[in-house]
Amino acid sequence: MKRQTSLLIYSFVFLTFSFGCSSGEETEERNATAATDEHVPAGGANIPTGPVDKDLERIKMPEGFRIDYYAKDVDNARSMALSKSGVLFVGTREEDKVYAVVDKNRDGKADETIVVARGLNSPNGVAIHNGDLYVAEISRVIKFPNIEQTYATQPKYEVVNDEFPSDRHHGWKYIAFGPDNKLYVPVGAPCNVCKEENPVYSSITRMNPDGSELEVYAEGVRNTVGFDWHPQTRNLYFTENGRDMLGDNLPPDELNRATEKGQHFGFPYCHAGTITDPEFGKLRDCSEFVSPVQNLSPHGAALGMKFYTGSMFPEQYNNNIFIAEHGSWNRSNKIGYRVMQAKTDGGGNVTAYEPFAEGWLQGQYDWGRPVDVLVMPDGSLLVSDDKNDAIYRITYTK
Repeated sequence: MKRQTSLLIYSFVFLTFSFGCSSGEETEERNATAATDEHVPAGGANIPTGPVDKDLERIKMPEGFRIDYYAKDVDNARSMALSKSGVLFVGTREEDKVYAVVDKNRDGKADETIVVARGLNSPNGVAIHNGDLYVAEISRVIKFPNIEQTYATQPKYEVVNDEFPSDRHHGWKYIAFGPDNKLYVPVGAPCNVCKEENPVYSSITRMNPDGSELEVYAEGVRNTVGFDWHPQTRNLYFTENGRDMLGDNLPPDELNRATEKGQHFGFPYCHAGTITDPEFGKLRDCSEFVSPVQNLSPHGAALGMKFYTGSMFPEQYNNNIFIAEHGSWNRSNKIGYRVMQAKTDGGGNVTAYEPFAEGWLQGQYDWGRPVDVLVMPDGSLLVSDDKNDAIYRITYTK
């Protein structure tokens, strides 16, 4: 009898332990998926509590926000993409490298930066799709299969599409996969302002993940280096850098919205919706084109943008757009060098455009230049900086 009782107790303990382990594994998998796909914190957000780095004390933000280094010494850090397991991939424009920035213990600060690939031609754009890393060079898009398992072993790449122009002027690219499962790839104008016969110039193209069925989605786009899709309407929003040599305040950069394929956004005939180009404006009228949803800082170099879909920031930030302004290069008085916020209403219309994080420009001295933004699964916001060679992490506490 004692033996039977002992066996029963042992069986109960074993089953309970086994069920607990299985349930824990399923919960971990479910949390990882939720954190990646729906921006739900996995295990809660890690909020820094120590003193802010001395140089970051210069960054001014609304009350309750703080900024810390996520990673330092990421040379020429540009566009960012996050893998399902939380590895941050970072492209470069002036370097020839793509990096993997790894936060092993998930404490909100990277532990190491690994060179995934080198010898590439301005690999600015990066995107993750079905476990593969896509990288945009000047004239082609390549793919590193199964990147989470291979990023530390100098992985080999495959060429996805090499049909893009080789012009370096506005040739660097930002890329992202849309809700339609297609890869969107812009092709900038190979000039300050010009009219090219090849329709692929001054456009946003899209193609299947395997590189097939390349087509022009949007026309009249001088140069976009950042875009995202509205979480509800699925409309494509993109920043656009205005032409130079019309003075300090003309034209402003643009935030545009594409609601369907085939829309024209004005370049080179019309800028910012109402400004006729001195050379090409006589050929077509501004009324023929889609106007911006918001005019941005003149020559501020608006680049990366993302809708805020996290849960860390206060509710009033939901679906607002964070935009990295890289900063002017030929304006009499510098402008930009900051992260801006475009507030939106329920229909995706912009109701205000104002600074969110600024201080990389001190007087006329700039010590940092924001490039891209990325909403993390815990709701914090990453910002890349190609001058200070850094990735910042912005968090919020009440």
